[in-house]
Amino acid sequence: MANKLQHGYRLGLLAAGVGMALSAQAQEPAQVNFYNWSDYIAEDTLASFTTDTGIQVTYDVFDSNEVLEAKLLAGNTGFDVVVPTGDFMGRQIQAGAFMELDKSKLANYGNLDPNIMALLADKDPGNKFGVPYLWGTTGIGYNVDKVKEALGEAAPVDSWDLVMKPENLEKLSQCGVAFLDAPTEIFAAALNYQGLDPNSTNTEDYDGPATELMLSLRPHITYFHSSKYINDLANGDICVAVGWSGDILQARDRADEAEQGVNVAYSIPKEGALMWFDMLTIPRDARHPDNAHKLIDYLMKPEVIAGVSNYVAYANANSAAREFVDEEILNDTGIYPTEEAAAKLYTAKILPQSVNRVITRAWTRVKTGR
Repeated sequence: MANKLQHGYRLGLLAAGVGMALSAQAQEPAQVNFYNWSDYIAEDTLASFTTDTGIQVTYDVFDSNEVLEAKLLAGNTGFDVVVPTGDFMGRQIQAGAFMELDKSKLANYGNLDPNIMALLADKDPGNKFGVPYLWGTTGIGYNVDKVKEALGEAAPVDSWDLVMKPENLEKLSQCGVAFLDAPTEIFAAALNYQGLDPNSTNTEDYDGPATELMLSLRPHITYFHSSKYINDLANGDICVAVGWSGDILQARDRADEAEQGVNVAYSIPKEGALMWFDMLTIPRDARHPDNAHKLIDYLMKPEVIAGVSNYVAYANANSAAREFVDEEILNDTGIYPTEEAAAKLYTAKILPQSVNRVITRAWTRVKTGR
């Protein structure tokens, strides 16, 4: 009898706990905390969401996956929706950083491109934890006139030779060179350029050829940063940036609007480049999970995500959105690559922690030049 009573007491506590949780969830304040990449949403998106739902958005930004990951793995992030890149999301799923999405609360889930969802399933089996927000490539942004001035008419702007050959980078350093502060992406590009697997799990590839190449380039790199290069390219303060497609195309558009004679272009190198997906996810400790689902669902509306693509110049994974995307965006091969370019793109895989530690250590060597 005592055991039955104890069992009943435990069940009663469990039921009470579930009831309290449901009650708390039902009484969520009308707010949601959104942590996103810099320069990565349209000007009116969040205001329109608030108008439609009455939910206020607290919005904060980051500019590297490493910054986001540190917050996620430390716990108690204070955020309800965060936007990791696919491979980072994959290992964060393994660490238990996210809550599973309730797809019954995502009325617009069916708008997502099934081919892209299948591609993402290797990082998120069953697509349980994330939905794609935007996607792009990591390539080369350049000031057309200054690069021509530095390297001549035959400057290899369609090749990683432009920034991976020290003799070229030395000349370009006179007008300023920026690289992303994104170790996994830059090392992947270096490995791919050297004919090695961009997702190599051989630590000697990172300690050896990848680091050696980057150290040979380091004296000619002005800085490593993952957002500063947008304005610097637009203003003509640098002439080359290894960066993200949409950011460089934003720089191009800002330069055009300023009408100061700065001509910016973007290239997906012919040797191949990284194709990445940024994902909408809900941290395990989110305080407003219902509102998080409402925000994610809103961002899957075709006209909403098309408006974001039109503003930030990144492709989206929403099949139903194509009719709302501006023709100049759809036809821009820097945003939606040609079949020939797409055939040489690679995606990032989840690397073992032992490899990630080597990458982190090697990146410190590269940035310090030692």
